[in-house]
Amino acid sequence: MTGGTGGLGGLVARHLVGVHGVRDLLLVSRRGLEAPGAGGLVGELEGAGARVRVVACDVSDRGALAAVLEGVSLSAVVHVAGVLDDGVVGALSPERLDGVLAAKADAAWYLHELTAGADLSAFVLFSSVAGLLGGAGQANYAAANAFLDALAVRRVGEGCVGRSLVWGPWAGVGGMADRLSVGDLERLERQGLPAVGAGEGLGLFDAGLLVGEPVVVPLPLNMAALRAQPATVPHLLRHLARVSTRSTAGSGTALMGRLAGLGEKERERLLLEVVREQVAVVLGHAGAEAVEADRAFKELGFDSLTAVSLRNQLNGVTGLELPATLVFDHPTARDVAALIQESLAPVDTDGSRQLMAEVDRLEAALAAVSPAGDGRARITTRLETLLRRWNAAEPDVETAEDEADLSAASDEELFDLLDSELGTS
Repeated sequence: MTGGTGGLGGLVARHLVGVHGVRDLLLVSRRGLEAPGAGGLVGELEGAGARVRVVACDVSDRGALAAVLEGVSLSAVVHVAGVLDDGVVGALSPERLDGVLAAKADAAWYLHELTAGADLSAFVLFSSVAGLLGGAGQANYAAANAFLDALAVRRVGEGCVGRSLVWGPWAGVGGMADRLSVGDLERLERQGLPAVGAGEGLGLFDAGLLVGEPVVVPLPLNMAALRAQPATVPHLLRHLARVSTRSTAGSGTALMGRLAGLGEKERERLLLEVVREQVAVVLGHAGAEAVEADRAFKELGFDSLTAVSLRNQLNGVTGLELPATLVFDHPTARDVAALIQESLAPVDTDGSRQLMAEVDRLEAALAAVSPAGDGRARITTRLETLLRRWNAAEPDVETAEDEADLSAASDEELFDLLDSELGTS
C-alpha cells in the first residue's frame, strides 16, 4: 500500500486487516516509520495478527520503488498516495504540475509496470472526483486522477485486475481533505458533494470492490443541493439531478427579468446585492449583510479557490462568462457589480437601438406638424407602405450605413428619404 502511513492509508490498512483478513502488509510512504503515528499504527496492526513492514520510499522514483518491490511476492496493490498543490491554471508552473502528477500518475504507472508478472487479486487506485467533475483550482490534481481512471480501464482491457475508486473528500481521517477549512467543506456541501466520514467511506470502499467495472464512483450526492443550482451542476450529474439543458441554457434570465424596467441606480443596487449574496455563499457567511461592498476580497479572506468558486457562482446567476481572474481584476464587490452591469448592458449589435432612436425622431416630427388634406394622406400612405416593406424585408448588409445616414438626417431629409425609398418623390 502506498501512502500507507498517512491518515487515510492507515484507516484503510486497519480495515484490510480487521475486516478483509489481510495478514501481510507492506506499507510504503515518503517518510516511512518517521511519519507521525506510524509506530502506533504498526503496533495496532501487529496486535491484530498482521505482519507489517514499513518502508520509506518516494513512489514517484521508479528505481527506488523497484528496489522496494524486489523479491516481494505481492497479492494485491492499493495506491493511496497523493499530494495537493492547488491554484488557478495560470499559477500552475511545470514544477507544481510535476509534483502532483508524480505522486498519483507516475507512481501508478510504475506500480503497473513493476507488477506486470505478479498474480494479483486486486490493483486498487484511490482516485478523486476532481478528475470526473473538476475542482476549483485543481487542474493538476484532476489530470492526475483522470490518469488513474484511464489506467484502470487499460488494465482491465488487457486482462489484468484494476479498479479505480473515485472519491469525494474524506473528513476527519487525517487525509488531504482535512486541510480544507470549514468554509471549504460547507461550499462542497452546498454544491451537493458532502464529505465522507470514516465509517461511511470504508463501507463504500467494500461496495466499490464488488462492482464489476474498472472505474467506480463511491460518491454520496445531495440531490436537493444539486437541483437548487442547475446552472452550476456538472454535466455528468445533470441527468441524475434531473437538470434539463433548457434550464441551464437560460442562466441569467431570472436576473434580467428583475433588472428589466429599473433605472440605472436601482440596477446598481440590485447587482451589488446579488454579488454580495454570492460572496456570502462562497465564504460561508449567513447573508449578504456580512459582506462589505467596498472591502477588498483579499481582506475578506479570498484565495484562488474561493475566487474561482465566486466566478462560477456568478456565471450561473448572470449567464455571463466572467474571467477566472475576476476578483483580482475587480477587487471589491462593488467593482464586480459594476463589471456585471456593464456586461449585461444591451449591445446594439444589429443597430436596432439606433434605428429606434430615429423612429422616435420621426414620431416627434410627425407630432410637431399638422398637415391637412392631401399632405396627411400622402404621409400616411408612405408610412403604411414603408411598414409593409419593413415587415416583408430581410436584413440588409447596408443596414449599418443606412442607419448612419439616418442619424445625421434632419427632419425634412427623413421625409425626403421616405419619398425616395417608396418611389413617390
